[in-house]
Amino acid sequence: MNAARLLAYAQLLRIPNVFTALADIALGATVAAALLPSRIELWLAYSLLGLTSGSLYLAGMVWNDVFDYAEDKKTRPFRPLPSGRIRRRTAIGLGVMLLAVGVAFAALAGWATQPDWHHEPLVLAVAIVVAVLIYDGGMKRTPAGPVAMAACRFLNVLLGLSLIPDEMLPTELRVWLAAVVGFYILGVTWFARTEEGRSRPRDLVLAAGVMAFALLVALLLRAKLHNAAETLPALAAAGTWAFPYLLVCWGFLIGIPIAAAIREPSPRLVQAAVKRCVLGLIALDALLATMFVGLWGLLILLLLPPALVVGKWVYST
Repeated sequence: MNAARLLAYAQLLRIPNVFTALADIALGATVAAALLPSRIELWLAYSLLGLTSGSLYLAGMVWNDVFDYAEDKKTRPFRPLPSGRIRRRTAIGLGVMLLAVGVAFAALAGWATQPDWHHEPLVLAVAIVVAVLIYDGGMKRTPAGPVAMAACRFLNVLLGLSLIPDEMLPTELRVWLAAVVGFYILGVTWFARTEEGRSRPRDLVLAAGVMAFALLVALLLRAKLHNAAETLPALAAAGTWAFPYLLVCWGFLIGIPIAAAIREPSPRLVQAAVKRCVLGLIALDALLATMFVGLWGLLILLLLPPALVVGKWVYST
C-alpha cells in the first residue's frame, strides 16, 4: 500500500480523533487505579477496553462517510469515498470489521479481571454500536444529532468505568462523571453543526454555554467526591487542590478560539474552534482524572502530542 492510499485511509478514519476515544478509557483506568489493587490482569483488561473504544470510534468515522456518500459527492468531493481513492464497498467492509472487532475485544475484557465473565463491557460496546449507527444513519441531520453524539461519548466513558465494581464506584458517580464528557460533546457537536457554512452567532453562543455547563458539572462532581469521604475515602483524598484552577486554564484554552468564532462565524474560524475543542477532550479527561489520582492524571495528556502531529496531515472534522 503506497503513501497516497495510506493517507486516504487515515482521512477516512480521521486518525487524530481516535486518541480522544482512548482518553475516555484512560480516564476510567485512573479511577480503577485509585480504587482497585494493581494487577497485570487489570491493565490487560484496560488494554482490551482501549482497543474496543478505538475500534468502535474508527468504525463510526467510516460509517459516517458511507452514509454521507451521496451528499459528499456534491459538497465534499475531495473526501476518500467520493474521490474514488477508496471504494464504497471496501469502506463498508472495513466498517463492519471494525464494529465486530470492537465488540469482540469488549467480550474479552469481561474475562480479563475476574474468574467469571463480566458482561458489562460487552453490553456497553453493543450500546455504542447502536448509538453510532443511529447517529451516522440519519439522526445527525436532525435537531437531536448533538444529543446522539453525546450519548456515544457518554457510553464510552461508562465503558471505561465498567470494570469497577458497583460497591467501589456507585452508579450515581459514574453516571455523573460520564455526564461531564457527554454535556461537553453535546456543546461541541452543536457548535460544529454548520461549520462548513456561515454559522449563526446565537447558535454558537448557546453551544458554548452547554460546554460551560459541563465545566460546572465537573466542579459539582468534585464537591460530591469530597462529601463522599465516609464511604469512599480513597476517592475523596486523592484529588488535587489544583483541579478548579486547572479547569479554568483549560476553559481559557478552548474559550479563545470559541470567542473568535462567535465574533466572526466564518467556516475557517468555526472549524479551528471545533478542532481545538475536539482535541481538548483529551485535556478534559486528564483534568477529570486528577480528581481521582491527583496530578498523575495529567499523564493522559501524553495522548495529545500524537494527535496533534497526525492532525497536521489528516483533517479531524
